[in-house]
Amino acid sequence: MSDVRVLVVEDEPLLAEAHRAYTERVPGFVVVGVAHTAREAMAALRQRDGTDVDLVLLDFRLPDLHGLDVCRALRAAGSSVDVLAVTSARDLAVVRTAVSLGVTHYLLKPFTFAAFRDKLERYAEYRRQALADGEVGAQHEVDRMFATLRGATRHTLPKGLDEQTLHTVLAALGDGGLSATEVGHRTGISRVTARRYLEYLVSADRAVRAPRYGTPGRPEVEYRPT
Repeated sequence: MSDVRVLVVEDEPLLAEAHRAYTERVPGFVVVGVAHTAREAMAALRQRDGTDVDLVLLDFRLPDLHGLDVCRALRAAGSSVDVLAVTSARDLAVVRTAVSLGVTHYLLKPFTFAAFRDKLERYAEYRRQALADGEVGAQHEVDRMFATLRGATRHTLPKGLDEQTLHTVLAALGDGGLSATEVGHRTGISRVTARRYLEYLVSADRAVRAPRYGTPGRPEVEYRPT
């Protein structure tokens, strides 16, 4: 899958540059533009017809228009671009409205890079699932997509597993067809550790295992993302 193309919308130049730098530190994301006002943001999206931007990092307190009004204008124009609110607005009415307008994530300022990265990585995994071909086969697949996006499964990892390594293993798995040994080589962890993470992904319906034939001896097990 190609990189997620991001438009940063933030009126404070220093913060805009920080958000750009943060975004480009996360593998799989590229910043294609920075806007400091709602007018600039809408112009950038119109110029690109919404086709070159996948995700908008949107500050709500812009000098010319509230971020919620930007969301309304996007939806009214038929744009389905995803929006991650990056704001200091804590009013619950604002949060509720953001959800109703399809904001995928809501990140409160100030925040750490780790928190920012977690939002982007969850979004990337959700996007990977949502853009797959075909249709969902069962309710648990829909539940898994929403859990990935909203973070409902956080803090449920078995003892000894951590989120960052899990994301690394999942990214290394790519389109799949890899053994635990091969994943270990790609990530720099041992085969045994890689297998623990891969088996967890299988138990969480985020990967499937299958025998690999064509080699001498017992067939090797390979893993693919669902």
